[in-house]
Amino acid sequence: MDWGLKNRLSRIIKPETGRTVMLAVDHGYFLGPTSGLEVIADTVQPLLQHADSLMLTRGALRTSVPPDFDIPIVLRVSGGTSILHEDLSNEDITTSMDEAIKLNASAVAISIFVGSAHEKETLTNLARLVTEGEACGIPVLAVTAVGREMTRDKKYLSLCCRIAAELGAHFVKTYYCDDFAEVVGTCPVPIVIAGGKKISEKDALKLAHNAISNGAVGVDMGRNIFQSDHPVGMIKAVRAIVHENVKVEEAYKLYRKSG
Repeated sequence: MDWGLKNRLSRIIKPETGRTVMLAVDHGYFLGPTSGLEVIADTVQPLLQHADSLMLTRGALRTSVPPDFDIPIVLRVSGGTSILHEDLSNEDITTSMDEAIKLNASAVAISIFVGSAHEKETLTNLARLVTEGEACGIPVLAVTAVGREMTRDKKYLSLCCRIAAELGAHFVKTYYCDDFAEVVGTCPVPIVIAGGKKISEKDALKLAHNAISNGAVGVDMGRNIFQSDHPVGMIKAVRAIVHENVKVEEAYKLYRKSG
């Protein structure tokens, strides 16, 4: 791993703690104007100072993030299907590495769909993107997307994460599950957990705490922050868990105090 790639990755996963709070707002690339992201700038800008990095598409970045704000960007570079299609796995690379460089991205993100009809295409897309990223010094985040028929258990998620790492992904985003420490233990690159669909604030904080306690380096949380009644309070509470090892009850009090 060369210096530039290490440097970019260290902007996302903070050396001081070895952890990260990523804010995911890339949902519109297949969901359209998701609740809470109808006007991206209104949602994102109050949260930027509390996030370690921001994950979004090039269109959202250009239109909704001030270019003078210093936040590492994890650029979503895969897509091609919408929520109107039953098979979301038929993705391709939608943004070039040259474009990622022009946008000063600290990393690029691509979904893989292990066990889907288009498994091979998404995995070879990942491999190609890693090769291009290594040449440019840009790390690649592999997002282990889960199809409707897939079970989010240790066996399946371990398979996804290990394949992503074997193909060269520099870090992996996946879901939390029972025996999550075993998923982490068999993946040789850092894992961040997805926040998933909106759940109660306390349950989302428990999710973050359990993931960190079992070896995740951080969270890439979206809906459980920006769809919260108090998004700024919620991201502060998540940060306290990730970077300060705060317990769930204390973090929840921090969230309530910000309301």
